Amino acid sequence: MSNPYDDNLQNISKELKCKDCGALLKYAPGTQKLACNYCGAQNEIEQLDTAQAIEEINYSDFIENKIDKEEKQTIHTVQCNNCGATTSLNPNITADNCPFCASPLVIKGGTTSTLLKPKYVLPFVIDDKAAHITFEKWIHGLWFAPNNLKKQASISEQLKGIYLPYWTYDSNASTSYIGERGEYHYEGSGKNRERKTKWYSTSGTVQNTFDDVCVLASHSLPDHVTRTLEPWDLENLTPYQESYISGFQTECYQTDVKDGFKLAQGVMEETIKATIRRDIGGDEQRITSMHIVHNDITFKHILLPIWISAYHYNSKTFRFIINGRTGEIQGQRPYSIIKITLAILAVIALFVILKNL
Repeated sequence: MSNPYDDNLQNISKELKCKDCGALLKYAPGTQKLACNYCGAQNEIEQLDTAQAIEEINYSDFIENKIDKEEKQTIHTVQCNNCGATTSLNPNITADNCPFCASPLVIKGGTTSTLLKPKYVLPFVIDDKAAHITFEKWIHGLWFAPNNLKKQASISEQLKGIYLPYWTYDSNASTSYIGERGEYHYEGSGKNRERKTKWYSTSGTVQNTFDDVCVLASHSLPDHVTRTLEPWDLENLTPYQESYISGFQTECYQTDVKDGFKLAQGVMEETIKATIRRDIGGDEQRITSMHIVHNDITFKHILLPIWISAYHYNSKTFRFIINGRTGEIQGQRPYSIIKITLAILAVIALFVILKNL
């Protein structure tokens, strides 16, 4: 009996083989081409019809009627025993490190997974050469970093291109609320003048329209880190094709579409609260209660590109992330206590010298 993953991989490989030498091709960031690392040939990616607008899937209809009928893909994955990230496994890979925490991956522990197929992808624009230059500049520009950090972290194999799984959600939200409006007034005069707040009960209904609220569909990166990579140019999404993924790893979603919407509601709620406060007016606002109803909910499953380096230093994991579209960076780094202490002592010494002049 044939393995469905093997059959799927064979079909993909046929599509991604170089027309000149037969080698497996790799997507060339910023182009519409697949590049061959062996013979240098450039193979054009067949362009799908993108004349129609990006399709948003009706959330309620999908959950009730289509969740088991939606197009799926069978892929080979490996899960990191340290951080739990699940990524696709490239063909012929026998050893690798987790791109999110740099721990060795147990390749033999890989499994075959059947997941919802992404609808759209934002292909890489920043290539590996530009990503490495950015990484090296960042590493060598760190102040108060340990002396051996630059040598330990500047390993080219540790910077990897990854597609992250995202859900995006749209919604028209209607929110009824009860609250209080605080208005300032002053009592007394001169030094005894004191500001007081008088509170008035209020209620109302506000409307919010949300478009493409992004939710990372995995747990491998903290939300506050991925938020710093925004905004994404989602207007440039293209229909999903294996060609854009070739040569890169893909993290598999661990948060399903229903749990993703719960997270999206949390993001939307902060905007709704700000709208309510504006509606209440006055100098201060209190929100006692609110009832949110989401209408016309739609979603889509997309892949977004990042370059990531994960490295260990003194038993701790640090990450460096680049938005694969814009070059926006988010970096974590260790500090040298000795260098910081010496810098403080130097400042104190300079202060004492200047004081005694």
